[in-house]
Amino acid sequence: MNLLKATLISHSFDYELFKDISLHVNEGDRIAITGVSGSGKSTFLHILSTLLKPQSGDVEILGKKLDALSTKDLVHLRSNDLGIIFQAHYLFRGFSAMENLEVASMLSQESIDAELLQRLGISEVMYQKVSELSGGQQQRVSIARVLTKKPRIIFADEPTGNLDNKTANEVMNIFDEYIVNNKAALVLVTHDENLASRCDKIFHLENKELLQVK
Repeated sequence: MNLLKATLISHSFDYELFKDISLHVNEGDRIAITGVSGSGKSTFLHILSTLLKPQSGDVEILGKKLDALSTKDLVHLRSNDLGIIFQAHYLFRGFSAMENLEVASMLSQESIDAELLQRLGISEVMYQKVSELSGGQQQRVSIARVLTKKPRIIFADEPTGNLDNKTANEVMNIFDEYIVNNKAALVLVTHDENLASRCDKIFHLENKELLQVK
């Protein structure tokens, strides 16, 4: 089943980042997008995840064309079907880690998975304020928050950037299991060749073009 179609997407800031690039995401896909810094990887991910409107081209998610959705419908889509893991985490810093997950749980009406917290190695810090956590701990809380929502598509921007190799591999194991069990898909941006190699498909963004290399 097709979950996302991005067709002939172009975008520029002070210069043209990419032109007429396309990507289809199917149920079960694990897709990595690679490229040098400044090539537009994160911008493309923001377009795919509905956070940024492309200057030209069309994005369709779960059979819905984004241009045809009202603001209310777009918020509903983001809240219920899309999970976005940012490099900056965007956790509520005045809340505890558990309170951050409880917000996601309340909005999605999904329960918090204690086994997931254990596997991510954050069970013992869940009642600490986010501001007291290390960057790696915050990153794992952010991952747990997204998975608590049970999204159909996970978008992840350098999701293991602050993690050691062992923890990064466990995060990918968790993603793999989640995708199979929930008929979902993963689209991640990464500089990590090992992380990219764990994906079924790899696309490289360079010279304004998106080329499939695996």
